Amino acid sequence: MTIKPLADRVLIEAKEAETKTASGLIIPDTAKEKPQQGTVIAVGGGKKDEPMELKEGDTVLYGKYAGTEVNVDGRNYLIMRQSDVVAIIK
Repeated sequence: MTIKPLADRVLIEAKEAETKTASGLIIPDTAKEKPQQGTVIAVGGGKKDEPMELKEGDTVLYGKYAGTEVNVDGRNYLIMRQSDVVAIIK
């Protein structure tokens, strides 16, 4: 199944949550934070007054509670508006 976002929406695959700290301590599931970084999988066509700036393959940062979680073919994705994306990581 393929997903094609509409208008100014993007489909993002979230980066996996960290399982260890920088010093090597294992983080339990209850203490893991929701990731705020991901990869753009698909983009919509944009709006007349707001062209699409994101493209497939971009690594982005987004708000902690942004987007709607969807599960397609056993994989978790987020669908959100382009305006919910805060930055592109280069």
